[in-house]
Amino acid sequence: MLHADYAIIGGTGVYDPALLENAREEEVKTRYGVAGCTIGEYHGKRIAFMPRHGKNHHTPPHQVNYKANIQALKELGVKHIFATAAVGSMRQALAPGALVVVDQFLDFTKGRPLTFFEDGEPVTHVDMTDPYCSRLRAHLVTTAAHAGIAVANGGTYVCTEGPRFESPAEIRMFAQLGGDVVGMTSIPETVLAKERGLCYSAVAMVTNYCSGMSGAALTHQEVLDEMAKNVHLLRKLFFDAIAALPLESVCACRTAAGGSM
Repeated sequence: MLHADYAIIGGTGVYDPALLENAREEEVKTRYGVAGCTIGEYHGKRIAFMPRHGKNHHTPPHQVNYKANIQALKELGVKHIFATAAVGSMRQALAPGALVVVDQFLDFTKGRPLTFFEDGEPVTHVDMTDPYCSRLRAHLVTTAAHAGIAVANGGTYVCTEGPRFESPAEIRMFAQLGGDVVGMTSIPETVLAKERGLCYSAVAMVTNYCSGMSGAALTHQEVLDEMAKNVHLLRKLFFDAIAALPLESVCACRTAAGGSM
């Protein structure tokens, strides 16, 4: 029987096959579709690594099957999720290379399935007071301090539909609304995790200043290059955090949707 207690969601660069023992690529079939992941052990703990955009990074953010991914982790028995996100910065203080443990979001997606509670499911209003598990966030900040990794403790993630970058006018609006970083993947991922009673945290890596801030055009290669330079810090942060995190813990994430599902 396939099983994992912890999960890392991110790009292929975050996962280093050498870190997991007895690693195997698996496909988990759910009623929402099939989700691929690699399951192995680290310091005796079972971890599922899930490449959000597919094994070869071919799925754009607006077409990711978020429901299949989160449902698969739920069915595997995962309790704690650590997610990565490449983002642009709307704040001069958050320069490229900065790591942000985000704590709030603004949702500007448009055409994505946003909830498990549809198509005959009971109407359920999920508490999003703490969209990114405060317990996991605190643990990540403590782990980073012990490892000598600089992180920003808190930040508002603006999620856009993509796959295009945002216009300078949009960036000015998002910044005025309180946004700090902008990306294309955190919604509905964190919402679906909350609906399934999973603890979800996200560390955003700043890859560039947003459009209209630097005077230069943005490119996808710029994002990839910056990720490659700093992904080892994310990898260490996540694996150190998992190694030190107790499996059994209690927080409001378990009951945000009214109970365990």
